[in-house]
Amino acid sequence: MPQSFIKDPDAVLDYQVDWSDFLGSDEITASQWISSDPALVVDSDSFTATTATVWLSGGDNRRRYTVTNRVSTDAGRTDDRTITVKISQK
Repeated sequence: MPQSFIKDPDAVLDYQVDWSDFLGSDEITASQWISSDPALVVDSDSFTATTATVWLSGGDNRRRYTVTNRVSTDAGRTDDRTITVKISQK
């Protein structure tokens, strides 16, 4: 089930995907974040052996965006997880 979050349009916040269940003993070797719309900006990202984190800014009030995390692993697997971010003025 995709994760959903609410973000203020002026906020700059971090969001994380935990890949532990998918990975088992495998490890993340690369991570990429893809925003569904340039209005929701990927400011920076990082990853560990089992998690991927993205920092997001922007977005238009009352809009919903998706952000996809694509990882590659030491064993040669590639997979995606998508989160939903709803923009709401707080």
